[in-house]
Parts: sequence; structure tokens; C-alpha cells
Amino acid sequence: MGPTIVLITGANRGIGKGILELYLKKPNHFVIAANRDPTHPTSKALADLPTAEGTTLEIIKIDALSPTGPAAAVRAIGANGTPHIDILVANAGIGLSWPKVSDVKVEDIQKHIDVNVYGFIHLYQAFRPLLKKAKAPKWVTIGSSSAFLTCPVNTSPILLSRSHLDRDVNENFIPMQNAAYAPTKAVQHWYTKAISVEDSWLNAFPVDPGTENSWVQTDLGNRGADAFGVEKAAITVEDSAAGVVKVIDVSTLKTHSGKLFKFDGSEEPW
Repeated sequence: MGPTIVLITGANRGIGKGILELYLKKPNHFVIAANRDPTHPTSKALADLPTAEGTTLEIIKIDALSPTGPAAAVRAIGANGTPHIDILVANAGIGLSWPKVSDVKVEDIQKHIDVNVYGFIHLYQAFRPLLKKAKAPKWVTIGSSSAFLTCPVNTSPILLSRSHLDRDVNENFIPMQNAAYAPTKAVQHWYTKAISVEDSWLNAFPVDPGTENSWVQTDLGNRGADAFGVEKAAITVEDSAAGVVKVIDVSTLKTHSGKLFKFDGSEEPW
């Protein structure tokens, strides 16, 4: 039996690296770490990560800003004899600013769209044929609670204090000013749901690596926490990645595809 083939984008740091490390510790896996610059020191350092018996690592280039980058990556790994992809973790993305709708600059929205939306679609369309060749393929979108359209009942008082709500917090409202990043994550959630419907053979679902109350201790998460007046992100990369991988591992087409999950395994409303 051949190895389980896993591809992770944005794998040289943050949650992507955390997920990568865990899959490298699983025996009989072929793990493909994708990022925009394989020559960067953070990329080269991945080769030194410990691996389990029968597990190997390949580092490839996928630049989310390049419309042709994902297709080129497919050709490259195909030339190396990779027959299919069992699990694809769509993790690469950017979060640069957190303005109000009244203040957001269109050019800042576009920057997020270029990576988080266009890059996402190019990735899916390029790798879809390789996913279809797998016996039980999984497409996992690293989502965000910033994209939730239903405000969870346990939303942090800190976030609520920064909203202008004078009504029940469980109504369809997210009490965050997040008009550049959050809409693009909502689009990713929508596309993932649509993929699960269009491709009934593909187990496709998003996972929020944090919570609506806490950020993950990554560059993006720390900036987000700071923007909302939170002293520091509370969730470690290790805890977040472990939760995400557990959700992926237990997921099935019947139980998870087309649904939205948190890293602790709980299902959330869209």
C-alpha cells in the first residue's frame, strides 16, 4: 500500500507548519510542503524536521498571487511520479488590516481577494484532477470565525464591547470590524460548501483553527489580537494544529463534507 499523500499550502510557518510537523510524524506519509519561496530560510529549514518511518517530505513552490503557479506545481509533482493527492490543506492566506466598512480601502480589499479568493480558486482547479484520483480525497480549507454569519452565544465580551450592537448577540452579526479580511474568508467558506455539492466524491469542509474568542499565536493571529485590543493570542500553534489534524483524520464524506468545524471538532453554523 502506498503512502498517504498530503499537500499543505503556506507550510513554512504558523498553522501550516504546525500541521506539516504533525503529518511528518505519521508513518508512511508523503508530505508536500508548498509555499511561495522554497529558497527562503524558513522553507529550507523544513527539511530538518523529524519524520516517521516511511515518511518523506517534498518542498514545492505555489505562489497564491500567481494564476499559473498551482498548475505549474501540479506538473512538477506529476513529473516526480506523484499519482494523486489524498489530503489537501488550503492554508495559505493573508490578513493585513481590520478596518470598518466605512473606512476600508478598496485596494486593501483587492489585496485580500487576490490571495484569499483568486489564489484559492486557482489552487482548487489545478489540484482537482489529482484529488479525484485518490480513493477518499479530502479538501480542507483553513477557515476563520471572522467569516461566521451567526454570532456564537459565547462570543468574547471584549469583542462585544467593540461592537455597536444593541440587540441579541445571537442574531446574524459578527461583532468585529474586519472589512478587508473577513469577507474573503466568507467567500472561501462559500466556495468550500459549493465544492462539496459539485464534487460529491470529495470530502470538502472548512476548519476554523481558532475560536471567535481567541486567536492563534501566529503572525496573523497576533496582529489580529492586537487590532482588537487583546493582549496576546491565546491558542498555541501546537494546540491549534493538533486539533485541525484530528478533525481531518476523523472526517468522512458523510460526517464532515459541506459542514463547518472548529479545531476542537465541534460543528458551527455558517
